Amino acid sequence: MQLQDIVRNFVQNVRVMITTSISDFRKDIKNYLNKVSENFETLIINRGKSSGVVVISLEEYNSLQATQHELSSEKNVQRLDSAIAKFKKGDSIEKRLIE
Repeated sequence: MQLQDIVRNFVQNVRVMITTSISDFRKDIKNYLNKVSENFETLIINRGKSSGVVVISLEEYNSLQATQHELSSEKNVQRLDSAIAKFKKGDSIEKRLIE
């Protein structure tokens, strides 16, 4: 399993998601945005049969952008996959952090 698959599985399985209509969103926008920013929830606003908008926190967005950047280079992907494989085999070292 490659790193992209691991990240994709994690993202799909851990997300807390709420959905609402555009009308309900307008009525209680502050509450919905607080849930998104404070609880890292994903908000889906339905706008019709096959139309909608996804709202995520800025912190979540930045995290996704950083992950995308790290996975944009095949060389980085290979390094990360190699590091994960070594870790899973127990072929890693532990270092104490200096505070």
